[in-house]
Amino acid sequence: SLVVAFLPPVLRPRFSMSRLRSTCLTMVRSGLISRTRALWTLRSISAVSQNSSGRSLLSPRAPNPISPQPYRSKVDIAANLLLFDYKDGVATITLKDDKKRNALSSTMMGELKSALETLETDKSVKVVVLRHDGKVFSSGHDLKELATRQSTLGTTDPVFSLCTELMLTIKRVRFPVIAEVGGLATAGGCQLVAACDLAVASDTATFSTPGVKIGLFCTTPSVELGRVMPMKQAMEMLLTGDAMTAAQAVACGLINKAVSADRLREATTELADKIAQAPSDTIAVGKRAFYKHMAMSDVTKAYDFAQGVMVANMGAPDCEEGIDAFISKRKPEWKS
Repeated sequence: SLVVAFLPPVLRPRFSMSRLRSTCLTMVRSGLISRTRALWTLRSISAVSQNSSGRSLLSPRAPNPISPQPYRSKVDIAANLLLFDYKDGVATITLKDDKKRNALSSTMMGELKSALETLETDKSVKVVVLRHDGKVFSSGHDLKELATRQSTLGTTDPVFSLCTELMLTIKRVRFPVIAEVGGLATAGGCQLVAACDLAVASDTATFSTPGVKIGLFCTTPSVELGRVMPMKQAMEMLLTGDAMTAAQAVACGLINKAVSADRLREATTELADKIAQAPSDTIAVGKRAFYKHMAMSDVTKAYDFAQGVMVANMGAPDCEEGIDAFISKRKPEWKS
């Protein structure tokens, strides 16, 4: 089974898909590989041996072969810190390391980055919602891990490098990522919220960057905060380490909206479903173009770029279908 799971993609089609699904599921339940690794393996197989209908293993017509239910094996729970779900174009990733307050350990960040990269290959996914178990969205970096690496290896560069790659992956994937925050988001956890394209929080959620209080300034979180918040408000948050309420977070642009705790899931789902009504390719064009032109300091160059994107977009099948449907007063049938 181990040999099959780690075969090069070009050789895996020699084995039946049903046998490989069963093998991966058994290995996950036994704690031999992570669920993310199993999904990656099956995705690689699908890319090579996809059937004539072009159906994706993660499409709504072919449910995720790895059960979304939590496993009871202690080894498996320790190695798998995420929970997956999918419905009508919206994929949900749940941070489920509640015992460690969903800390951004290397394992957590690695699995989250891999999950986003896997979903990137599934065109049926139009939106991703990032939510959490427990009272804490994320407490930021695992300080024990950082201290251990510093004392044994003399550097924490691999951890912060992985964190940077995770934040950039959120920007690079074609679909919008929505943070659903029902509790505390601090330090790197606050950075994660800021990195997401959109964020909805309960009115009891709080946000902070308290690194300054322990002698470790939240410099990498400041990269995201300084780009979504007014500069002086971001600096006050970073320099004092004080917590910000959900209402204050809305006012300064850190999150989109704050709702009562009992409406959080509903509000996030409504937002995700509304976005998922649009064609996948159009969403991807819009997200990527937005971040690219926002990084341009010259507004003339930004307009030149945006103009080119719109001209190209006009020739896309979904655009042709959408305009024709609008003129004909009918519901569009999207191609993507």
